[in-house]
Parts: sequence; C-alpha cells; structure tokens
Amino acid sequence: MTLIEAAAALRAKKVSSVELTRQSLQRSRDLQPKLNAFLTLTEDAALASAKQADDDFARSIDHGPLQGIPIAVKDLYYTKGTRTTAGSKIFGDFVPTYDAAVVEKLKGAGAVLTGKLGMHELAFGITSNNAHYGAIRNPWDPTRIPGGSSGGSGVAVSAGMVFAAMGSDTGGSIRIPASYCGTAGIKPTYGAVSRYGTFPLGFTLDHMGPLALTSRDCAAVLNAISGPDSRDAYARKDVFPQITIPSQVKLEGLRIGFSEEFLLEGIDPEIRAMVESALRAFHEWGATVVQLKLGWLRDVVAISHVILPAEAASVIEPHLSRREDFGAEVLPLFEAGRLIPAVDYLQAQKLRRIYRAKATSDLWKHCDVLISPSTAITAPKIGEQIVTLGSGQQIEVRAASTLLVRAFNVLGTPAHSIVGGFHSNGLPMSLQLIAKPLADATVLAVGARFEDETSLYRRKPPA
Repeated sequence: MTLIEAAAALRAKKVSSVELTRQSLQRSRDLQPKLNAFLTLTEDAALASAKQADDDFARSIDHGPLQGIPIAVKDLYYTKGTRTTAGSKIFGDFVPTYDAAVVEKLKGAGAVLTGKLGMHELAFGITSNNAHYGAIRNPWDPTRIPGGSSGGSGVAVSAGMVFAAMGSDTGGSIRIPASYCGTAGIKPTYGAVSRYGTFPLGFTLDHMGPLALTSRDCAAVLNAISGPDSRDAYARKDVFPQITIPSQVKLEGLRIGFSEEFLLEGIDPEIRAMVESALRAFHEWGATVVQLKLGWLRDVVAISHVILPAEAASVIEPHLSRREDFGAEVLPLFEAGRLIPAVDYLQAQKLRRIYRAKATSDLWKHCDVLISPSTAITAPKIGEQIVTLGSGQQIEVRAASTLLVRAFNVLGTPAHSIVGGFHSNGLPMSLQLIAKPLADATVLAVGARFEDETSLYRRKPPA
C-alpha cells in the first residue's frame, strides 16, 4: 500500500492510524535483526501520535495526507528528547532539546514518527556499512548494500516498515538508496526544504528530501516539509509552490532530454537498455525526445570533489582531535578535505556559478526534463570495492554509485529517482529525472506517469 492509498484508507475508516502504526512497528521489529534499518524505535511516542491522529479524524480535523501515516527520519534530523547520532560514535549520546524544522512540519501535518533510521557515518559515504552500528542490509538481497548515506531510509520504505522516510542528499544520498532499494526519492530544489536542526555535511550542497514508494507519495511529503525558514540561512525566501499531480499526467509538449555523452557512458548494459526503453515509452506517450551534448557535466562533478570535502572538513573540524572515535572509512575523507587550499575552494564556487548559467543556456533552454540512470550499477555486495559490468568493464563502486548524481547537487536542481525496471540479477534499476530549479512538480509528474503506466513500484522484495 502506498502512502496515498493509506491516507485514503484512513479517511474511508477502513483502518485506523493506531492499527497502521502497530503494523509498522511490528514489521520494523521483525526485520531489524535481518536488515538493521533503525537505530531507535520510538514506539510509545508513535502510538500516542497515532491515537491523536485518530481522535482528530473522529472530530473531522484533517491536517492533510500525512495525518496518521507512519514515517521515520534519518538519524541526522534532530528530535527533541530522542538520541540523534548522525550514525557516529562522536554523537552517540547526543539528545537534542528541539526538533529539526522538517520534524516540526511532519508533526504539524499529523504524521506518526516511528523512529530514527540508520545511515552511513556522518553522512559521508554511499554504502551504509557503519563501523559503529553495523551494516545496513538491502531487502532485495541482504548480502548487498542499500546505498547511502540514507541507507536506513531506503530499506525502511522498500521493506514496508514505513510509508515514507526522510533522507538527506549532498552527493546522491537520497537517490542512491532509492536506486539500490527500489523506491522513489527526490532531492528537491536547493533550499526548498529547511536544513535547520540537521547535522550538516556540505552546507552549500545539502538537500533534505523524502523517499517513498511513488512520486505521488514523495509529492505529498514534499508539500508538507517545504517552504521558507529564517533559521536556515540557505533556505529559499520565496514560498515553495504546492505540488498537485493530476490523475492522468499528459506529456504532450514536454521535451525530454538525454545525453550519450557522460550520462549513458560506463554503465551496466541492462541499465542503459532500461533508459533507452523509457525514452521510447515517453515518446509513445506524447513527449518529444531530444538528444543533447552534456559532456561538460563531468566538470561539474569535478567541482563537487573540491567543494564537498572542504565543507565537510570545515563542519567536522572541532571533533577531529577524537580520531579514535571515527570509522576507518570516513576519517581519511575528512582529513583530505582539510588539505584543499582556500583558493581551490573559492575557484570551485566561481566555476559553479558559471556552470549554473551554462545549464540554463545549454540544457534547460532545450529540454524540460533530463533523463539518466540514477546509478551505473545495481546494488553491489557488502564489502565489494570493484564491480564488473556486463560489458566486461570494471568500475569502482563509489564512482559507479555517485558519478551520475553529484552534478545536480552542485547545480541545485530537483533530481528524482524512480524504479525503472529490474535487472536479470533480480535487483531494481533506477531512472533519474532532473529539471531546472523549482520545477520539482515536473519531475514528480513525469515520474508519476511512468509509474502509472508500468506499476513497477508494486514489485516487492523477497519475503
């Protein structure tokens, strides 16, 4: 059942929020030993929220589609009175005294928060193999990674523990778990969702957003959590438009772009075939397909390799004296960031502005939605460093996971992952839909049309 379907069932009195919440908590408990998705379950608070939601329904008080819906948040969102670790030993005993802006808005929308989800340590990684809290495991195959850094969020949605989960995305950390776990997920326009009360990683690259089963589910959550916030200096000042996806999405007049250069190079042949099939389908449904030359996106990815480590090192600098409390995987990343000269960082930010202008003239002038894979591979095995594509080409796991997503953090555009098909190995493959800033509604609508036509999101991981 999707979030939207659960919301309808609540309003039709086919189920109560307390019943949904008990089922969610039970499934989370049952699967925790196998998948390790949660760091903390907040069972008593969740059931109290569910009872309040049912009481509000009984009094004809309706806060919107999230009311009474079990949702969980990545453990870098502050939750008042509940431990918030950011997946680290450094903050293992940190208990915030206030809620993150997103948590405030979820509560205000009547959502039932069931707990805090596991993640890659300090959000700096793509595997979610956490040195302190254990590896998070993919529900399609527990020997494989769920992606990261929002690994617990992808697992919780994919395995049916919650109807939606909050993630964060600095270099792909919503879209990679969505890809590997077979869910939808959106990195919204930069600044559309407040980062107040979250552990930062790269303050000019961090995006907060949801993972859920479908594009319509993602839209419902994004409507609830977006908007201005004076407490976040990087939040947009304008009111973020509410997203309405029609029951029948029409694509006539829409220009869908793709690029052989970069975005379809060095990827698994079955994933390439999946993208080509999707392009043919969109054309059949009325869209105009446009081929673009976008090799310059490689330069944008290179910019991210300067900005992210430098900003991450700046964020974590006060804690680097506690080297023994960092995992062996993330400490070198922070230390490398400290070695980036200030002039290189400032030059990267200058180039970022140039490429944002280039995107306007060379990309969004010619298409409305850009399509690529979310990841170049399906979920690799835990501990695997190098994978071999069907073509025989070998590729490093981190590069294969991040290469196609990082540029869009630098550009600040909305980027949306949906299930695009299933590989011969049984694992999900993912389409990435990208549009110009503030065109979040467009990528979500296009995603919804694909989901309506294919119903691929209905396929569940093995029992």
